[in-house]
Amino acid sequence: MKKKLAIVILAIVLVSQIPFAFRRYRLSRLQTAIQRAAEQRMPESVSEYRDYSGVIHVHTFLGGHSEGNFSELIAAAKANLLDFVIMTEHPQPDFSTAAMTLNGTVAGVLFINGNEVVTASGDRLLFIPGSDIANRANSETTEELVAKQKTAGGLSIAAYPTESHGWQTSSVDGVEIYNLFTDARAANKLNLFFDGIWSYRSYADLMFANFFTRPSDNLKLWDEQNSQGDRRLFAVAGNDAHSNIGFTLTDAGGKPLLGMKLDPYQRSFQVVRTHVIIPKDEPLSRESLLAALAHGHCYVSFDVFGNPKGFEFAVGTSGKIIGDEVAFQNGLELSVNVPLPSRIVLLRNGEPIAEKTGTRAEFSVTVRGAAYRVECYLDSLPTPARGKPWIVSNPIFVR
Repeated sequence: MKKKLAIVILAIVLVSQIPFAFRRYRLSRLQTAIQRAAEQRMPESVSEYRDYSGVIHVHTFLGGHSEGNFSELIAAAKANLLDFVIMTEHPQPDFSTAAMTLNGTVAGVLFINGNEVVTASGDRLLFIPGSDIANRANSETTEELVAKQKTAGGLSIAAYPTESHGWQTSSVDGVEIYNLFTDARAANKLNLFFDGIWSYRSYADLMFANFFTRPSDNLKLWDEQNSQGDRRLFAVAGNDAHSNIGFTLTDAGGKPLLGMKLDPYQRSFQVVRTHVIIPKDEPLSRESLLAALAHGHCYVSFDVFGNPKGFEFAVGTSGKIIGDEVAFQNGLELSVNVPLPSRIVLLRNGEPIAEKTGTRAEFSVTVRGAAYRVECYLDSLPTPARGKPWIVSNPIFVR
């Protein structure tokens, strides 16, 4: 009887693992498809601008909510060939985490100190660069803090935009349209566990595709703001890197027996990035980077699916690029270049109005007073990446 019961239990366990074995197979197909797509990569066109890739919204042990240290972070930035990392340390009452975190060029990577704060209005903001006002942020309203940050010459970005609404009536500069940490936390923990057993060793980076979803709610809020009058909010991705998501099984003495960390800095930095466009005759610096962000000269890319460098979104040959404002005129056209064959979707005030496939597209503009942006999809990739965005651009504003 016991032998039969053991056989039944074993059979149930084996059957329960079939979906996860299949999910591992899907990831192997996805990896092959990504490699094949990369072979079709178009050479980058000659441009007056340089594309710098980096990550925004990064924490270390300083803020009390992370296990990451500087050495691990620097090594991850170098391994991913990042150009910049924007730190957003949680404030502490007795010392300035912005003053103590990485700042300046380290190992060839530009680090900019910053803070993530919670305001008295209930909003979460990213301050770039960080400031002493972060230590008392929870006693002041969102608008009061944003005004002080502007006076100091800094930028403020609304993080977790669906969780509060005070930022919508404030003068924040940007919106975090995607947050990797939030997406990972929302994933089914049981699925993550068994996916980890089957896929972590071979396809740890691509496991992201199993739970990644288009941030539709965040995009909707951002688009609504940019469709109102002269409102111009730039968008960034939030890696929200903590290096502390996962699990560890230990013995009675605390010795690790089995563990899986989903968000080491090196993996978080590879999945999603913010790309900033800066004129070639300007060196990358704190000043040039913040100026480019403020003008919306940037886009979000899920680099785990493919290298997006070479992406361009511009107004014909006018010299106006992504993030810029242009006056409406008859015959106005928006041009898009992508380095990999894509489905290119044009959105006006957040609503899809046209799409084309290939590596180059031209779209005619017939309506003034709107924000136009594009999303690019690599339809050659199979499930679980199919139908999920690869590139999300900032808008070009046609007035």
